[in-house]
Parts: sequence; C-alpha cells; structure tokens
Amino acid sequence: MALDLRCRHDESLRLEAARLHDAGLGRRAIGAALGVPHEAVRRWLEKYRAGGTELLLKMGGKQARYDYETKVAAARAVVDGGMARPEAMERFGIASATPLRQWCRLYREGGAEALRPSPEGGAALPRREKALAVAELSGLGHDLADLLEAAGLARSTYYYALAHPKAPTRPELRDRVAEIFGRLPNGVGHRQVAMELRAVDGARIADKTVLKMMREMGLRCGIRRETDYHRYNSYRGVVGETFENVLGRDFSADGPWQKMGTDVTEFRLSFGKAYLAPVYDFGSKEIVAHSISEHPDLEQQREMLSMLAEAKPGWASPVMQTDMGWQYQHAEFVAALEGMGIAQSMSRKGNCIDNGATEQVFGHIKDEFLRGRDWDTFEEFKADLEAYIHHWNHVRRQVRLKGLTPAEFRSQALRGVA
Repeated sequence: MALDLRCRHDESLRLEAARLHDAGLGRRAIGAALGVPHEAVRRWLEKYRAGGTELLLKMGGKQARYDYETKVAAARAVVDGGMARPEAMERFGIASATPLRQWCRLYREGGAEALRPSPEGGAALPRREKALAVAELSGLGHDLADLLEAAGLARSTYYYALAHPKAPTRPELRDRVAEIFGRLPNGVGHRQVAMELRAVDGARIADKTVLKMMREMGLRCGIRRETDYHRYNSYRGVVGETFENVLGRDFSADGPWQKMGTDVTEFRLSFGKAYLAPVYDFGSKEIVAHSISEHPDLEQQREMLSMLAEAKPGWASPVMQTDMGWQYQHAEFVAALEGMGIAQSMSRKGNCIDNGATEQVFGHIKDEFLRGRDWDTFEEFKADLEAYIHHWNHVRRQVRLKGLTPAEFRSQALRGVA
C-alpha cells in the first residue's frame, strides 16, 4: 500500500525531517534516514522554510484560494522587489510555492493585468502567448481575422507582440552571472550566484530570478545529482579505543569551534588514488584543517592533526565526530585530540548518517570540483584541490550562513571572543 506523505498520520515524519534539517542535514540524507523519497523531503522543507512548523503540519489540507490583490502584491514583491520566494510566502500567507511561481511568471510576461481573473474564473492569458497561439493556428490555414476575434486581440496588438520578443531578464547582470558561474569547472548553482550578486554587487535580486537568467543563458550547473563515486571504507573492526556517539546526529552549532567532524574520502584518477582528510567545522561550515595524500595512512592523520592544532584557538574545547575507522581508534589519534582538549564522538558501525554533515561536504567537493575532470599527476591534483578548499572557505557563500563565506562567518562570530 502506497504511503500518502501528505496525510496527518505522517506529522511525526515531517517534524523529524525539520529537526534533521535544522541539525544541518540535506534532503537526500534526511530521506535516507527516514526512509522517504528525497523529493517528498524537498516539499516538506520548502513548507518549513516558508512558514515553520505550523505550515509544515497543514500539508494535505484543502487548497487555499487567493484574491487578486494578494497575487499582485506577492508577485510584485518577488519580481520587482527582489524578495525571496519563501519570504514572500510567509509575508502574504501563501501555503505553496507552486501558485506563487505561476503568479511571478504571469506578472513578468503581462504585468498585473495578467493576474486578473477572466470571466470564467481563470487567469488571463498574456497577450504575447495569445499572439503566438494565433500565429501557430494561422499557419495551419485558419482565418487570421477569426482567430484574432476569438482571442480578443487587435490586429495591431498581434503584430506588435510578434515583432517584440520577450526581453531577457536583468540584462545588466548577465556578464557578472557568467563570471561567477565560471569560477568552478562545473559551474556554481543559482543560489551561489544570487548570494554573490547581493553581497558584492549590492543587487536586489531573488534566487529564482537568477535561476531564470541562467536558464536563458544556457548555464546549467550539474551538481547534486546521482553519481557513481566510490566510497572509501576504513573500518577494520575494533582495533583500538572506541567512543560513544555523543552528538547523536545533532550537528547544529551556534558558532565556530563547537562541533566538528572528520573523515577520509577517496579519488580514483589516471595517476592512481588520492585521499582527502579534512576537519569540518559544523558551525562556520569551514574546512579548518586538511591533508591530501596518496595514502590513507597514519602520516596523513598526523599532518591533518598538526594543522588542526595550529588553527584551534586556545579557549576552544569542541567535540569531534568520526566514524569507527581504524585511524580514529588509534592510540596516537586519540591522544592527540585529548591533548588539544577535543572530545571525541564516534558514529555507530554502518551508520554513515551519524557523520552526515562531513559526508555532505564530500558530496559537494566531488560534484563541484571532481565531476568530469582528471589529472595526470598527484601534484597537479593536489594543487587544484588546495585551491578549491581555499575557494570553499573564502569565496563560496552559503545559505545557512546568511550569504557569508565560512571565513567571514568565523571572523564575525569570534569578534571580541578572547
């Protein structure tokens, strides 16, 4: 029997999805943890971000109806005012993103009049769309005069609409959009572009407007899709000291140097294999230490721990989440963390979601940096990966950091902290 993900008896699942989202997990990780399709999780989180728990729990109810004034005000705020769609949904009490998306499209094409209900109760079709439909039917042999009368179009309006194709969206920003998109070999997503335009250029523009621009320009970011990447597994059984799962999948942190995670990921390339061992700060989203090596051995962990010791403030006493890999059970690794005042938290065997925040970083790295690329030598690969990590920390803006880069967030958060 199919599960209706909108029904009231699934309220607990939706609430758990919201909790995991607040803890830092993405929709795919949440879907895997709860055993529901990630597209269902996407819809839940869209509701949750727009209206919180109250709107999330109203899913599946009777579809809301909105008056003309609300449609125009919401569309105008998003299209002309640059308001983000979730913010508009919350401000104007709109329960779903689907109608708002349609209102914005109609408003861009025909202004406020395009949203005015027709006598039959539906939305009026924009004049340009009517003209294109008339032109298509006229080409099939139908009389133009009859078609224009049926469509309610004057002949002059018809020819004007055909002679004036739709103008591109925000043409003054196209060069900047192309420049930002081209910073990485596989491009960057529309949210990254939008945050950069707002933070650096001072542009008032919504995320979806940037998405529309990118589609018009033929810019498509092929990230966060299914991959055939190989997962490196360092588990060798219980070979040293193990620890309780202290964090318990709660990756939320108020600031930097509170909760961190580390793991090892593998890259298979023409020259052989390479391994990255980062330390990821759950609060600032920064890669605070890392080691890139051809061998996932103890020496790599020593290099990473040395970099971590240099970066960690003396006052900080964070918790470090690891899996049960042999490296993290090793006496030298355990002693190093203890010496730095870092408490160790260890995932349960076979539960990658227990360290989901770090795993998610690996997904971004392989999608944004690795996809479709290869290197002839380890040295070239290492130099490019080092450059990407710098990009991650100092250039790549993040929605969860309110449009700041990890380095900017850390600097602001620690201002005045002794």
